[in-house]
Amino acid sequence: MESYDWLIRGGRVIDPANQLDGEYDVAIRDGQIAALARRLDPTKARQCYDATAKLVVPGLIDLHVHVYDQATPLGISADQYCLGRGVTTAVDAGSAGSCNLAGFRRFIVPSARTRLLAFLNISSAGMSFAALGGDTSTAGELESLKLVDVPACVDAVESHRDLIVGIKVRLSDTLSDSGRNELESYHRSLQAAGSVRLPLMVHHTFSSVPLELCPGLMRPGDLYTHLYHGFRSTIVQSGTMEVDSSVLRARERGVLFDVGHGQGSFSWTVSEIAFRSGFWPDTISTDLHVGSCDGPAYDMPTVMSRLLHLGMPLNEVIRRATIAPAQAIGWEDRIGTLGQGREADIAVLSLEEVELDLEDCQSQLRPVRRMLTAEAVWRAGVTYPVTRPALLPNPDRVAAQRRWWHQLEVRDPQ
Repeated sequence: MESYDWLIRGGRVIDPANQLDGEYDVAIRDGQIAALARRLDPTKARQCYDATAKLVVPGLIDLHVHVYDQATPLGISADQYCLGRGVTTAVDAGSAGSCNLAGFRRFIVPSARTRLLAFLNISSAGMSFAALGGDTSTAGELESLKLVDVPACVDAVESHRDLIVGIKVRLSDTLSDSGRNELESYHRSLQAAGSVRLPLMVHHTFSSVPLELCPGLMRPGDLYTHLYHGFRSTIVQSGTMEVDSSVLRARERGVLFDVGHGQGSFSWTVSEIAFRSGFWPDTISTDLHVGSCDGPAYDMPTVMSRLLHLGMPLNEVIRRATIAPAQAIGWEDRIGTLGQGREADIAVLSLEEVELDLEDCQSQLRPVRRMLTAEAVWRAGVTYPVTRPALLPNPDRVAAQRRWWHQLEVRDPQ
C-alpha cells in the first residue's frame, strides 16, 4: 500500500497557478507533492496536520531580502525570518557582487534550509558596506565607477547560473558620489542584464534619475522595487497626487512592479493613491534586513496583510506571493504551485480578525482588521518550526521611524 510521509488535512487550499480554491487534502511523499484531492485516506499517512480553518498555499516566495548574514551590514538569518514565516524561497537582492558572491555561495546558501537565490549587484562590492537607515556618511556601492564592472558581473552570472536570477542596482544619489555615478551605473546595469538575458531589479529612491528614465528605460520583465515609497523619486506626482505617466507607460510595456517594503519604502498614503487608480503590485516582497525585520516590515505575512487592507482580494495576494514571483525569475516550472510531483514547499497560514493599528515605514497608522500569520511550513517535504515577531507592532520601531517624516514628498495631511 502506498503511504504518505505527511497528510495536510481539511484546509482551504489556494493555489492560483492551478486555479484551486477550496477544501482539499495535500499529501507529501519523498519530498514531493504526492496527491491533492478533496479527501485522502489518513491511514496512509505517517503524520497528519489538521489545517481546518486555515489556508494551505504554495511556499511563499520573497523576491527581495538581504540574508548575507554576518558578512554584510544588513544581513539577517534566512531561516528565522523567511522559512520561519512561511517563505520557502527567498531571493537576496544584491547583497553580493562579483567580488563576494563566492562567500555567499559557500557559507550562506548551503547552511540555510530556505531555498536561496540571488540578484547579483552590479557593484562588484555588493552591499559589503551598506549603511543602515540611510546614513549618508558611509560610502555607497556606486561611489566609484571602478566598482561598476560589467564584464566581471557577466562572468559571475555565467559561472553561477543556478543561483543568480537577475541583476540588481540601487539608484540613490547618496550611494553614488552625490548622484554623479547614478545614470552611468544604471546604463551599465541594463547592459549587464541584457547580456545575460536576465531581469534587472532597480531600487529607485532619493534618486537623481528621473521617472522618464527609470522606469522609463526598463525592459519588459525588469523589476522596479520599492514601489510605494513616498520620498524623492516616488511614483506619485506630489502636485496631482496621481501615479506618474512614465510609470503607467512602463507597466504597459511589461515592466514589473514589486513592493520591496523594507525600512523606508512603504507608505500608506502612496499605496492608497496607487490602489485608487488600480495600480497594484505585480509581486509582493519584504526587503527584510536588520533595519526592517523587527519592524516596520516584520515578515512576508505582515506585508501581505497590508495589501489585504488596501483592498486586494486574498487570492490575488497569494498569487503575488507565489506563482507571480516564480514567473518573474523564470522559476515557474519549479516553485510557486502545489502541483503533483512538484517539490513539497507548502505554507499553512491563518487569517484572523484583529483590531490593530499597523504602521507604514514612517509610522503613519491604519486600522488593519485582518492579519495573515504563518502556522506551519514544509520545505522539500520537511517541516520546520515557525517563528513570530517579538512585538507587532513594535512601539520602539514605530517611534524611531518617525524621524523620516520631514523627508516625505507624499504623506498624510498633518
